[in-house]
Amino acid sequence: MAASVRPQYRRILGQVAVGRCNGQVSSSRSGVVKNVSLRTHFSSSRSNFADWRCRSRSSGFLSWNRWRLEKGRYNEGHNQQSTVIDRRGTVGLCPSIRLFSSSHNGDSNSGDNGDYPQDIRVLPRRLVKRLKKQGISEAEFLTKINANSKSSDMFPPPSETDFRSAAPVVDSKEELESLLKLTSVVPKFVSEADSFPSDTAKYQDWKKQNSERTSKSVPKVSPSTTSIVLFPGQGSQFIGMSKQLLHFPGVHDLFEEASSLLGYDLLEICLAGPKSELDKTIYCQPAVMITSLAAIEKLREEHPKAVENCVATAGFSVGEFSALVFSGVISFPDAVKLVKVRAEAMQRASETVSSGMLTVFLAHDSDLKGAMRMAKEYCQTRRGINEPVCNVANFLFPECKVIAGHAEALEFISTNAKEFRILRTKRLPVSGAFHTQLMASARRPLEQALQGMKIGKPKLPIYSNVTGQPYHAKTNFAHMLGEQLVKPVRWEQTMHALYQRPQGSEFPHTYEVGPGKQMGTLLKQVNLQAHKQYHDVRV
Repeated sequence: MAASVRPQYRRILGQVAVGRCNGQVSSSRSGVVKNVSLRTHFSSSRSNFADWRCRSRSSGFLSWNRWRLEKGRYNEGHNQQSTVIDRRGTVGLCPSIRLFSSSHNGDSNSGDNGDYPQDIRVLPRRLVKRLKKQGISEAEFLTKINANSKSSDMFPPPSETDFRSAAPVVDSKEELESLLKLTSVVPKFVSEADSFPSDTAKYQDWKKQNSERTSKSVPKVSPSTTSIVLFPGQGSQFIGMSKQLLHFPGVHDLFEEASSLLGYDLLEICLAGPKSELDKTIYCQPAVMITSLAAIEKLREEHPKAVENCVATAGFSVGEFSALVFSGVISFPDAVKLVKVRAEAMQRASETVSSGMLTVFLAHDSDLKGAMRMAKEYCQTRRGINEPVCNVANFLFPECKVIAGHAEALEFISTNAKEFRILRTKRLPVSGAFHTQLMASARRPLEQALQGMKIGKPKLPIYSNVTGQPYHAKTNFAHMLGEQLVKPVRWEQTMHALYQRPQGSEFPHTYEVGPGKQMGTLLKQVNLQAHKQYHDVRV
């Protein structure tokens, strides 16, 4: 019984097979076999079949695993034998197994009547796909392969419409030996450039571009010659800030321009207070941002290389607007307008409900999640607050977080800190629960103010408070700065992203530009080695 073979197994690479089919012999060249029907003198016993399979594997001619015949069995109805010649010149006998069917759908013809179909020779699929990409037909390729073959007279190249070629009749051993001599000639292959010109061209272009890229590559710069600028946020303000900056050029102009846009004397509030006014969000946020940008002028005068060689920047909360101005994303007047809108919207949201922020210092076994959950239940059951808020607002370092929410929830955690193994708590001098859902009402005014402003591309990487990763060129800043109002500040994650280095590497110089030294304190807790290169710009 003949077996049908899948099309992908219709080849035996680098071998020559010749079979006798009713007085005709079909041959294959260039690694393609066609019209082969093999007969055997072996018996149909299972042991002989296993012996034949082992011989086939050892000779490397007809591998059972390669062909995976679906229903390959002995065809005991045929007593003819077919001679098989491998590339070593060995003449042997093989079982009668139909290698090809008349069609690809698995139909096979009986071998009793001698009607063995003329099958189309099939090239390897990988080669066919590659030829198709190059626009070369199979006929053209086979013609090139057989161009200088000595056997081209005996085996003419197939046409594009019909790959079937007639094969001579072999009746004697002498004719088989002559056929072996002719077909064993190694064909002369064309060069790679002639066969696949586009691949060669692509490689040459890649090589040229790579060499140009290497020649124009910027030499490595030592991290110790670079700098990172950090901007503080709300909560770092104090009476008298910016006093040490007034004698630097451009500082007075910054405060005058900001005061004209804000509608009040910002410098007077920074220098004289009172503190109760300075701590208000509406005054505190513009004061911290303008003071930080004024400190940049001092840094530019005292350490110009620190500004020129800056490789990254980040700002904490409202300090992110200072970073956006420093990197050229928004202009100084637009930043003042945005911070004014932001501060006023957040102040209104803070006055709507009594809220605040609380710093908590934790131990390894502190149950901060349990404390926040119990605080929400307390507000809901004892104080009658619907949908109470008490969440982490700032990730500072592993042992310290800032939580924000309703004032009653914060008071509950401060009073029962020992019950949850919280080491210490400290109330922040702010008037609202920033970076929580209590600021949702302030999001829309800020996004609307950003819609009409010109946003430029960052001149250096700016790290986002929301993601802890740098902004990319196509960032929707209106959306991200709106998200910053209601999402926690991931400052600990930002520090890890900024200062991640292989062990033993040098760190850049870090400059905290603005009031206070809070950013340096946080950096020391997160990365002590990076803190060794820390500097603060006194304001």
